[in-house]
Amino acid sequence: MKRKLLILALLLIFCVGLLKLSQHVNLNPFRTVGESLDSFNGVEVYYNGAVNHVVKRNVSKDGYNLGLQYQCVEFVKRYYYEYLNHKMPDSYGHARDFFNYSIEDGKRNPRRNLVQYTNGSISKPKIHDILVFKASRYNSFGHVAIITKVTENTVAIIQQNAGPFGNTRVSYELIQENNHWKIIDSKIAGWLRKE
Repeated sequence: MKRKLLILALLLIFCVGLLKLSQHVNLNPFRTVGESLDSFNGVEVYYNGAVNHVVKRNVSKDGYNLGLQYQCVEFVKRYYYEYLNHKMPDSYGHARDFFNYSIEDGKRNPRRNLVQYTNGSISKPKIHDILVFKASRYNSFGHVAIITKVTENTVAIIQQNAGPFGNTRVSYELIQENNHWKIIDSKIAGWLRKE
């Protein structure tokens, strides 16, 4: 019995160690950090390797902080800066910081100078909206992506830093109940929009 418990404990330690290692080391031998993977409206999505890998801070030519290179926030802010000509008043923070839970649905988020909608909003998501994912046990920083397509029952996104084997494009089910739009994923806090 003691031997089985010891083996289980060692296996657990090994799995936790492998998970931590995978967050910092590129485990995909078919991709190179900085490699262009995709684009939307001419704004490139780059491969980051491990989700917690950081190369350097990316700053625009005019000094605006775009974020940590190849992270999800950097892509979203670069998209808004390059394609929508938008600079956020607060140019710092993790993905989870994009969504402010004290702001009512449809009201302006002053840190981002964008209108914020709660998942379960009266406003249907739109193309170019920033989709904000909550922090979780396995991702304490949260996640952000750009909405690329909206139909009556789906929302498609493009994202950067989805992990060594993750996809840049993902779709989610969208439903309307009681005149409110909800994306079916418990990790989604809501979306932000330039209006």
